[in-house]
Amino acid sequence: MAVAELNGAAIVDEASFHAESRRAFGFPESYADSIDAWVDCMSYLRDEENMTKFRLKPNEVLEIVVADADKMKAAVPDLLEEIAFCIGGINERYEDYGEKPALELVLR
Repeated sequence: MAVAELNGAAIVDEASFHAESRRAFGFPESYADSIDAWVDCMSYLRDEENMTKFRLKPNEVLEIVVADADKMKAAVPDLLEEIAFCIGGINERYEDYGEKPALELVLR
């Protein structure tokens, strides 16, 4: 299983979330630092689009670990909820295309 770790203690606003995401996922230079761009990049994990540094096999899952999740939740609870919601939507998108869900959120 592929693993990407976000430093929850460093995420205090949307800008720091996108900076952490760039680091953890290897988003391209064209990444627009928005939730829509985050969803777009995470929707191509099994394609040859190179939207992240990860290229998942058909049944492989990317585990997104948020270390110090309690600190992120204290600082930006709505953002953490939005990310969880987006991951659910992305997994539904994969299922709509006949694929296995690709993402798992782990809060530590």
